[in-house]
Amino acid sequence: MDVIVSSTSHSAGRLARPLLEKPFEMHVRSAFPVPSARPQSGGACSGLAFALAAGTALAASPAAADIQVTATIKPIHALVAQVMAGVGEPTLLVKGTASPHTFALKPSDAMALHHADVVFRVSETVEPFTRKVVASLPETVRVATLADAPGIAWLPIRTSETFEDHDHGHHAHDHDHGHDHEHDHDEHAHDERSAPRDGHVWLDPGNARKMVAEIARVLSEADPAHAETFKANAARADAAIRTLEDDLTRDLAPVKGKPYVVFHDAYQYFEHRFGLSPVGAITINPEMQPSAKRLTEIRQKLVALSASCIFSEPQVQARLVATVTEGTNTRTGTLDPEGALVEPGPNAYDALLRNLASGLKTCLVQGS
Repeated sequence: MDVIVSSTSHSAGRLARPLLEKPFEMHVRSAFPVPSARPQSGGACSGLAFALAAGTALAASPAAADIQVTATIKPIHALVAQVMAGVGEPTLLVKGTASPHTFALKPSDAMALHHADVVFRVSETVEPFTRKVVASLPETVRVATLADAPGIAWLPIRTSETFEDHDHGHHAHDHDHGHDHEHDHDEHAHDERSAPRDGHVWLDPGNARKMVAEIARVLSEADPAHAETFKANAARADAAIRTLEDDLTRDLAPVKGKPYVVFHDAYQYFEHRFGLSPVGAITINPEMQPSAKRLTEIRQKLVALSASCIFSEPQVQARLVATVTEGTNTRTGTLDPEGALVEPGPNAYDALLRNLASGLKTCLVQGS
């Protein structure tokens, strides 16, 4: 995500800010001059809670932030917006229904990145377009890869389209996912760091809280004058995410144990945290169209496992799901793991996860 905050002394702020090397941060030199024009900031603060928080923080702030920050996708943009409430508004890079897996930078996007002081992304896996672009950024641009933030609970990527024999899929509902067991969840995930990693880490609220802490740390180093505001905002965001997790734990209790299939395997952090029971995905890689043979296999699996629902995504062609469900009694629904249909802003993370829970519950409890 990109967050850009305008100020009257941008150059001075850059020179004065220490650039600290961290395992999940990169400073790279540009091979070409930085453009002179600046993009406009975006991502208005919405929602009563964060509007009030922003007003309080703004009243306490000595001046506007002297940094420009860029974030890649909506859920990360939302977390950054919460931490920056009352200081500045973040700018979003991947807008609308665009997918970070297939996103291509426009000249205006490249300009926003080159004018940023801080760029927040998830990882090269989630946003492959960042792989090359970070190599062309000026050394003054600080890139924070939030998937590598301290305390993030990783899960290994599932290499098969069927999950029923995988500990983090079909058997995940046997675990207790309350706050008291978060440490166990994190340790269990970290034990498997040697395996290829699933990049959709933001779908676990526990990971989101770790990201909020890291966002506050990075912003505080970039803009020390507002460090206390960032810290206070991060504490509010952490509490809100805990409440969100408690709400979703309660709301999703009726769908535990109900088998379902998703379009692509993007949800295991959410499934693992809330004890859900997926049995497979149409595809592992959303950039590749499933073959006719694969669609036939999924249709057979839906019948064999009595899967209640199959879930598509906003960018998925409806005919693919229609082909899979033809001749079955499987219901269909839509899940949106990256917030394609969510309005950007500080409330987008909460909306994204609540929409996932609502979509699952609406389809899976029908006729039960």
